[in-house]
Amino acid sequence: MRMPPFSLHTPRTLDEALAISGALTDSDQKFDWVAGGTDLLPNYKWHLNAKSHVISLARVSELSKLSDTHIGAMVRLQDLVESETVHPLISHVSSKIASVMLRRSGTVGGNICLDTRCFWFNQSEEWRESIDWCHKCDCGSGANCRVIANQNERCVATYQADLAPALMCLGASVHLTSPRGTRSMALSEFFQEDGITKNVLEPGELVTHLKLPIDASEWKGDYQKLRQREAWDFPEAGVVVAWKGEGGSPIDLRVATTGLGVVPVLHQEASAVLDHWEGEASVEALAESIRKAVKPVLNTWFSPTYRRKMVKVLTKRASRGLLVR
Repeated sequence: MRMPPFSLHTPRTLDEALAISGALTDSDQKFDWVAGGTDLLPNYKWHLNAKSHVISLARVSELSKLSDTHIGAMVRLQDLVESETVHPLISHVSSKIASVMLRRSGTVGGNICLDTRCFWFNQSEEWRESIDWCHKCDCGSGANCRVIANQNERCVATYQADLAPALMCLGASVHLTSPRGTRSMALSEFFQEDGITKNVLEPGELVTHLKLPIDASEWKGDYQKLRQREAWDFPEAGVVVAWKGEGGSPIDLRVATTGLGVVPVLHQEASAVLDHWEGEASVEALAESIRKAVKPVLNTWFSPTYRRKMVKVLTKRASRGLLVR
């Protein structure tokens, strides 16, 4: 597979990166940010929505700050695995992403902003051309979605990154910057339910870091993941269960899922089981509630029915710490 031609920009500071992005935006030239490149570069080789300019953030050291409450966008995923300062749940989730080789290149910002995936989209250009393209990469043909027939208004490609549900359960905020200024929001508000736009990032804008609240250290939790192989693969379903309080007597509870829809979801109704906590019976009710809440479509390798059934299993597995007294 041959990489399409593009101009590579390698700024050394955030201000320089924003100046380049601003100039390209003002001249109506499209570009991509590249962090570790573990997702973007394979997509470029497959000629998936490649741009004529790419701005690398590899040399922007100010994006690599890491502490117990601050995670820079250019922090490598393996650094989270090996860190003694980040929350144990984040380290645990990071250890389940891809493989060590990929984690040494992949970044936090890249994982959060991972492109949505679909087995009609993530194929070679020759393969996609043979089926007359798809809505997510229609190559100017106006092709319809291959998952939901006869419509080209909404893409249902699946978000399959791991970190977002854990960070949402811990109450993380995401911080963005562009030549126009800075802004922040709860991570759960960052994503947009469209497989093409994916998130709220505006042209020329990028993620600089994520911030955890002071009380994040009070939360405990677990992440369970369904995938084809134990390493390498994206989640076909992923469930994070996080709670406050000693095992057996939780005082707060959050559940988030990934790999089951266009966006990762923080399930606000999860804490309802705390109103009448009954141990295993409450975990069973919680797992069934999350199973009913997810609605995967047929665009990953496992069937939607199987993925929904496994969500209940994964939720129960991730909740085991709630039953330890």
